[in-house]
Amino acid sequence: MSRSVGYTWKLRQVMATHGLWKTSDLGPLLAQRGVTLSAAQVYRLVAKVPERLSLRTLAALCDIFSCTPDELIEIGTITTNGDEDRPARTAADLATIGRPKRARVGPGTQ
Repeated sequence: MSRSVGYTWKLRQVMATHGLWKTSDLGPLLAQRGVTLSAAQVYRLVAKVPERLSLRTLAALCDIFSCTPDELIEIGTITTNGDEDRPARTAADLATIGRPKRARVGPGTQ
């Protein structure tokens, strides 16, 4: 049985608890801390699960929201037999898996 590491990105929830609802409000806060991102990059940072994240950006987010990385990232593991040690997958997690294969239904197929 092998294990793979998974994670849940919780930036949107952290923003909501601090009364920050628009991604456009986060850009200037990051810029004040030396992290310059385009509007599209800030949107992706909030709306999607990042595959890579610089430590400078993570530190800036922790400073903005007075939190620790543990509050932004929830780490979990998945075993190969399907048992999960992490919360249920979100729609963003399922989107990274890809599209299912089209089923063929017709005479002679089971």
